[in-house]
This record gives sequence, C-alpha cells and structure tokens, in this order.
Amino acid sequence: MTLQLGRAIGDGIKRILTPTGGILLVAFLALQLLTQASINTVVTSLFSDGPAGEIEAALGMTLPVSGTVAGGLFVGAVVLSSAYFAVLSRALTRPAGELSSFPSDLYTRRMGRATLSLFVGGLVVGPAIVIGFAFLFLPGIFLAVSFLFFTFAVGVEDRGIVGALKRSWGLARGHRLKLAVLVILGGVVGGVSGIVGTVFDLAGSAIVGELVVNTINSALFVLLYGIIAAAYLQLQDGGPQRTGTRGVSDPLNGVGS
Repeated sequence: MTLQLGRAIGDGIKRILTPTGGILLVAFLALQLLTQASINTVVTSLFSDGPAGEIEAALGMTLPVSGTVAGGLFVGAVVLSSAYFAVLSRALTRPAGELSSFPSDLYTRRMGRATLSLFVGGLVVGPAIVIGFAFLFLPGIFLAVSFLFFTFAVGVEDRGIVGALKRSWGLARGHRLKLAVLVILGGVVGGVSGIVGTVFDLAGSAIVGELVVNTINSALFVLLYGIIAAAYLQLQDGGPQRTGTRGVSDPLNGVGS
C-alpha cells in the first residue's frame, strides 16, 4: 500500500487528541522529568558542596537523594522508558473508537519480553543511527527511517529483536523518502526545544527552562509517534496478529479504520 503522508498526519493528530493521548503525554513527561532530574543529581553529587550548589543552579532540577540512588533511578527510568514504548505502540494502533479507554492488556501482555526487546534493540539501533549521522548525514536518516517501525513490530506484533528489525525494514521499503519527512521533523523539534532551553539558561531560569522544554518535547514527541502509528497502520498488510486479553488473536488489518 502506498503511504499517504497527509492522511497519516491527520489521523495521528486525531489519535493524540483523545484520553489515550493525554495519558501517554503525562506518562512520558513524568519519565522525562525523572530522567533529567536523576542525571542532574548524579552530576552535582560529583562535586563538593560549594561548586555543587552553583552547578545545581545551572543544571536545573535535582532530587533530594544521593548520587548513588539517583543513578539507580536513572537506570530504572531507562527501563521504564522501554516498557513505555511498548505500551505506546499498542495504545496508539487501536481502532479510533477504543482510544477513549486504557485497558490493562496494554501494559500487562508480555511486557517482560517486549521491554527487554526494546531495551536491547535500542542499544543496537540507537548507536547505529548516531554513527550514521556522525560520518555522513544521509546514512543516519536512512537507518532512522528503516527502523522507524521497530517499536511497533515489538509492541504490537510481539516480534523478537531480529524479527522486528526485519519487519520495520520491510515496511519502510519503498516509502523511505516520505518517512524521512517524519525523521527530519523530529530533528527540527529537538533543535527548537534546544534553543528554548538555551534562552531560559541565559536568563538564569534553568529549572523553568527544563520544565518548559520537557513539556514541549513530550507533547511533540507523542504527537510525532501518533503520526508514525498512523503510518504504520497504513503500511501493515494485515498478516500479523496481535493477542488480546483473552489470548484471542485479532487481525491488525483495519485497525486504523
């Protein structure tokens, strides 16, 4: 099926403007703030009280815990982020009429396997994309586009790491130029957020800046994934199955209708 990018954007926006979209936004923002605060806390813990206070003021949010505890919270946030992506992929690919609810199977069905696959897969895909961008810009975009649906292949179709990589590659084939628009859009969003954060830093309002930047990032990130979910629904051929709460396999074909 030919990807209709305009339709995917419209459908993605509609999916986000639902109770499901609101829940995903709040959850992602909480993860972002926890991750940022734990990193800041670890950094400030490396310095003595005097310099630490100045660094804390420059960095922004910190947690009232030791650096060791903050490091543990950071690791926990990373693992939770992998689980979050599995839930996000399942939640956003449901029929439009179901997006007003948030059933438990979204975050209970095979979560251990999905979380592990997304965590390990991220360790493989992430560095590969970064290296592609570092050496030559186009290879980075090509890899980012090719693995754009990895999360959905794991979360929705219950595939393993290798199978999900192959599935994403296959779905992107023939549509990489249009999908590249979404990847570039994600980069633009990150750039704009960075500029906003710099402005607040220069104004001496690091904490406010982090809150604003993380809120903007979270909103635009969830919106972007809503669009990617809509694109995924257009391209999946109806062959894969997803298992419901009762162990019944439901065809994905027509999920976006």
